[in-house]
Amino acid sequence: MEKNSTQPSLRIGQYAKDHPDFITVTCLEWKPVLHDDRFKEIIISSLSFLSKANRVTVYAFVIMDNHFHLIWQIMNEHTREAVQRDFLRYTSQQILKVLRTEESPIQYDLVVNARDRKHQVWERNSLSISLWSSKVLWEKIDYIHQNPVKAGLCKYSEDYYYSSASFYYSGDRRWDFLVHIDG
Repeated sequence: MEKNSTQPSLRIGQYAKDHPDFITVTCLEWKPVLHDDRFKEIIISSLSFLSKANRVTVYAFVIMDNHFHLIWQIMNEHTREAVQRDFLRYTSQQILKVLRTEESPIQYDLVVNARDRKHQVWERNSLSISLWSSKVLWEKIDYIHQNPVKAGLCKYSEDYYYSSASFYYSGDRRWDFLVHIDG
């Protein structure tokens, strides 16, 4: 079988630094931890920070109540593993801080019996896929933007607040860290 010269071979665990990644992060046991918009804002502010620090370029996202999707590209000398680890650690710490301060019962839903932690917000081993082609990239952007529509949260994807859909469909610049995939 002839090798496709447009796609370099990657072993499991490798990624293409010169291509965007599609990432899905799920709350522990699909619990609706992100139902509180303040927790969505923690994710947004963290993405903004990473973008301004030139660690990532964020192309698209949607934040649902129990998971979120991103299309981002890791920048410069940073590695996907390090950026993703730091992002997920920071956001979980901030969410847990609010839950503990308010003595929210949700914090007890996030208790785990692990050596390295007492609470866990995110499922381990988030899905992360390098996007090789423009066609697949746009399919993933459409998939991300249709999540709230399919969940019955809005009629039109651009009406869902915690999404990049309005950026793509109407040029809404509320999320200043977003970069259009076409440049």
